[in-house]
Amino acid sequence: MSREQAGPRPKARRERIDRGVKARSDDVSVLASPRDLAWLLLPRILPLAALFAFPLLGRLTGSYWQAVMINTLVIALLALSWELLASVGLISLGQSFFFGIGGYLAGVLDTQLKVGPLVGIALATPLGAALATVLLLPLLRLRGIYFGLITFALPLLLMRLVETTGALGGTEGMSGLTALPNRTVELYLLIAALLATVAGFRRLSASDRGLVLHALRDNDRAVLAAGFSLPWLRTQAVFWAALPASFAGAFVTHRYQFVGMPAFAIEYSTLPLTSAVVGGTGSFFGAVVGAFLLVPLSELLRGFGSLRVVAYSLVLLGFTLGLPEGIFRFAARKYAQRERVVPLGEGPKCPPPS
Repeated sequence: MSREQAGPRPKARRERIDRGVKARSDDVSVLASPRDLAWLLLPRILPLAALFAFPLLGRLTGSYWQAVMINTLVIALLALSWELLASVGLISLGQSFFFGIGGYLAGVLDTQLKVGPLVGIALATPLGAALATVLLLPLLRLRGIYFGLITFALPLLLMRLVETTGALGGTEGMSGLTALPNRTVELYLLIAALLATVAGFRRLSASDRGLVLHALRDNDRAVLAAGFSLPWLRTQAVFWAALPASFAGAFVTHRYQFVGMPAFAIEYSTLPLTSAVVGGTGSFFGAVVGAFLLVPLSELLRGFGSLRVVAYSLVLLGFTLGLPEGIFRFAARKYAQRERVVPLGEGPKCPPPS
C-alpha cells in the first residue's frame, strides 16, 4: 500500500504528562515549561491554599463545619501516628491510648500548675509521648496481631483503672479547664501540627534511620544481624508516633475544657485505622486523605439515624473491595497517567554547542 493510499500521516501523538516532565527534567540546564510546573505544583499548592483559607471562611462555612474540620484534623493526626507505627511493623489497634494519655496530662498541667492551654499542650505532647513509650516498653518484643491486641486492650484497662480508683477525677473527669483563645487559633494550630507531622515523618522515612525502621517490618532478623538494637529502634518509632497522637489529645482537652474517660473512647482507635486503610496504607498523604474523606462523610450520614452505621460500613466495604490500594494512590496514579497531545517531532530543546 502506497503512502497516498494509507492516508495522511498523523501530525501529533499522545504521551503521558509525567514522561514528558521527566524527559525535560533529566538535564538540570533545561528549565521546565510553565505547563510542566503547573502540572507538578498545582496538586500541592491547591490543597495547602484551601487548608489555610478555611479558617478565614467562618461566615461562609458556619461554625458547624469548622467543628467538623477540627475533628477531621484530629483524626488525621491520629492516622499519621498509626501509619508510622505500621511502617515499622507495629500494627496498633489502640491509638486512643496515646490520645488519652496526652489529654489527661494536659488536664493535670492545667488544674495543678495553671500553665495555660498553649504551654500545657506544648508540655503534654512530649511528656505524653514519653509516658506512653515507657508503658509500652515491655510490649515492644511483640509483633503483628499480638501487639495489636495488647494496644486494643490498654485503653480499656486505663478506663477501668480510672473508674475503679477514682483517680484523675474518676468517672466525672476534670472540667473547667482553660479554653483556647478562639476557633481560628484552634484551626491554625491543628493545621500547623498536621503539616509539621507530615513533613517530619516524610523526612524521617527518607533518612538512613527511616530505611532501617522500614526494614523492621520487612525483615527484623536482618536488622538484628546488621548490629542494630531492635528494642531501641522500636522505642524510637513508638515515641515519634506518639507525638502527634498525644498532641491531639492535649488539644481536644483544652478545646472542650474537659478530660475524662471518653478520651479513651474506641472511635479514637477505629477512625484513624479506617482512615489509613481507605486513604492507602504505606503513604502519609494517604492517611490524611482518608481522614478528610471519612470524617465529613460520617457527619453527612447522621441523617440516616440508626442506619448510619450500616451506610458507613457499606461505604468502607466499597472502598476496601473496589480500591484496595487506597484512594490517594489511585488518584495519584490516574493523575500521572493523564495524556496530552504533542506534535510529532517535538522534544526538549537543547542549547546550541559552544
